[in-house]
Amino acid sequence: MAKTPETEHPVKAFGWAARDTSGTFSPFNFSRRATGERDVQFKVLYCGICHSDLHMSKNEWGITQYPIVPGHEIVGVVTEVGSKVEKYKIGDKVGVGCLVGSCGQCDQCSIDLENYCPKQIWSFNSTYHDGTILYGGFSDIMVADESFIIRWPENLPQNVGAPLLCAGITMYSPLRYFGLDKPGLNVGIVGLGGLGHVGVKFAKAFGAKVTIISTSSSKKKEAIEHLGADEFLVSSDPEQMQAAASTLDGIIDTVSAVHPLGPLLSLLKPHSKLIIVGNPGKPLEVPIFPILSGRKAVVGSAIGGQKEVQEMIDFAAKHNVFPDVEMIPLDYLNTAMERLLKSDVKYRFVIDVAKSLKSK
Repeated sequence: MAKTPETEHPVKAFGWAARDTSGTFSPFNFSRRATGERDVQFKVLYCGICHSDLHMSKNEWGITQYPIVPGHEIVGVVTEVGSKVEKYKIGDKVGVGCLVGSCGQCDQCSIDLENYCPKQIWSFNSTYHDGTILYGGFSDIMVADESFIIRWPENLPQNVGAPLLCAGITMYSPLRYFGLDKPGLNVGIVGLGGLGHVGVKFAKAFGAKVTIISTSSSKKKEAIEHLGADEFLVSSDPEQMQAAASTLDGIIDTVSAVHPLGPLLSLLKPHSKLIIVGNPGKPLEVPIFPILSGRKAVVGSAIGGQKEVQEMIDFAAKHNVFPDVEMIPLDYLNTAMERLLKSDVKYRFVIDVAKSLKSK
């Protein structure tokens, strides 16, 4: 007799799952593996909601395995540790981001870039080493190998900080890797959503001058007065774009919809990079002439390795880089997904998991 999600492991767990392409969530009983010798189990207190959770719940990328429990911006408190765990103890504040495993042997793993390991294991909707499907942080407990656990700084609120585990590292890593983390540089950020607003905060913490590039002026006041951006460009305004031509040292593009890259390339100084971190789902057209004539590059970046995620979390705590969040209960999840689809959130939903389940 085939085992069900509720019986395949010994530890009972509860969460909210989507069961088909409607992406509608409802309560879900399942199970977690027993805490292995190098595992850390923790009670989930909060979990951020990422746009990829929405895509995955509806199988928009064609890889979803139902039922699916998303969530990869997961924070909580340690409840159990394996016999060979050295870094953590019961009661520690911890987090788990996008990854919970990798091969540990390839050239990328050897330089702390597990995020580029060809055998990376994601926090949910992936198959773990034991052959079972993983469930994410829209749930009451989590278990992961200690190598993929992030130590949480005492002065970083877990509810506000949860989105750093995906949105934060997605912006921090390219700023660091491509050298845009130096005072005085002019950094452009395309889109002012969950990713973009955190990018502004990190870039400013590095001492950069930040220009937001958006399709309309509706977020200009918010960007400059609240988030601290220095400039705001409306990409549909030819005069503004022309005036800003060749002024930026680098651009991070967070947009997950199909959009033209030519106008963005025109803003770059020669020898600079347009860094793609959004995933439109369909191919983008890349105009070649501006790349050739300015020795410019279009490149990509995806999250970060565990060492860099810890570095990012510690940096955020030290420099008060806190995402702007809206706290919600678990049973608001379907409404939150509808609002996320309309970009109706400033700027990241975070589920108050523990409070939601107190009465359960």
